[in-house]
Amino acid sequence: MAAKWAPDSWTAAEARQLPDYPDAAALDAATDQLGNYPPLVFAGEARNLTADLARVAAGEAFLLQGGDCAESFAEFHPNNIRDTFRVILQMAVVLTYASKLPVVKVGRMAGQFAKPRSAPTETIDGVELPSYRGDNINDIAFTPEGRTPDPQRMLRAYAQSAATLNLLRAFAQGGYANLHQVHRWTHDFMGRSPWAKKYAEMADRIGDALEFMEACGINAESVPQLSQTQFYTSHEALLLRYEQALTRQDSLTGDWYDTSAHFLWIGDRTRFEGSAHVEFLRGIGNPIGIKCGPSLEPDALLSMLDTLNPARIPGRMTLITRYGHDKIETGLPKLVRAVLREGHPVVWSCDPMHGNVVKAANGYKTRPFDRILAEVRGFFAVHRAEGSIAGGIHAEMTGQNVTECTGGAVAVTEQSLADRYHTHCDPRLNASQSLELAFLLAEMLNREMAERRKAAA
Repeated sequence: MAAKWAPDSWTAAEARQLPDYPDAAALDAATDQLGNYPPLVFAGEARNLTADLARVAAGEAFLLQGGDCAESFAEFHPNNIRDTFRVILQMAVVLTYASKLPVVKVGRMAGQFAKPRSAPTETIDGVELPSYRGDNINDIAFTPEGRTPDPQRMLRAYAQSAATLNLLRAFAQGGYANLHQVHRWTHDFMGRSPWAKKYAEMADRIGDALEFMEACGINAESVPQLSQTQFYTSHEALLLRYEQALTRQDSLTGDWYDTSAHFLWIGDRTRFEGSAHVEFLRGIGNPIGIKCGPSLEPDALLSMLDTLNPARIPGRMTLITRYGHDKIETGLPKLVRAVLREGHPVVWSCDPMHGNVVKAANGYKTRPFDRILAEVRGFFAVHRAEGSIAGGIHAEMTGQNVTECTGGAVAVTEQSLADRYHTHCDPRLNASQSLELAFLLAEMLNREMAERRKAAA
């Protein structure tokens, strides 16, 4: 797909945010072993996602991307996977019902382990150790042994990703995603939320529609989409030795694909000119994303789009904006205008999480729900004003009943943050807040679709 590119060509470029492994031979042995493992996803699945995202770019579908800030070995449990999956199903049903658009579902799951850090080390009580970079690199425990990068962790991350994918595929294709189950997707602890009641009312209407369709001879046997769904995985392509080891050449097309996930993105800290991460991503056939924040200028973005998608393939590029609620309406328009002017086919998706981190009085990092919602509203306002398409949402969330982001209808207060603060990195929306966001987002999307239909009439 790219001239003069190989899976290891990134090694000649500047690489930031990569760990220093003390044992080079152990690193080579681990990545050699990974290179002999089966792919986690397949090239055809990645091509299907590109086609689905092309519909999003054209305004014919909506992208819902969500999941853990950082997956962990400690929280690996089938119930946690199931609970996040079913909240994403709930959100997708709410969005589809409101907009009458298909929703492309992409999880930050089965590979979202590595995290960029603001500094290579941290100091606690006068002791300086390497920063925690995610469970596939080192341990969150602040000890010299735990913080030493260990290449064997990549093998454990692969095994956990494979098991997670296996369960996700079973849920998506084995009946759990059947629309007749729409009532059963609600978590018991969400009963206090007024949005749970609204969801139940919507589920009743969906049930009535399904019964009418069945009476007309339309059921899951004749229309498989009623009983199963397509679910994709994604993560930040940060740990390049891991990504390289899982990059394979497709036997059908001859193109290279990173088989660690369907969708990979490049973060705010690694999307600079001459970046090893950009060099790696330009050669793989997967759909890819770029995090776009206040520091990104239009010319730099256009240069990256030319590098990463020179053929201008619809659905290949997703631009994930992360500004903060108070910066998006002033910072985003110049990027949107530049991309429209140059005619790049992109999906615009809103990450309302990363720009809205605050520190509570008790020391916990949190994200106020009202700021998250304000950034989403600003995102839609910018695209409406510029004549562009607000195509998706990218949220750090979980199906667990955590207390990490403040606010929402079932209010999490600063005082209650310590009750169930489980994240290994940044604060996540809990299941109730995620559903609430979906309903409020659905209202915005419904208005957008009404305006589009009115303009087309």
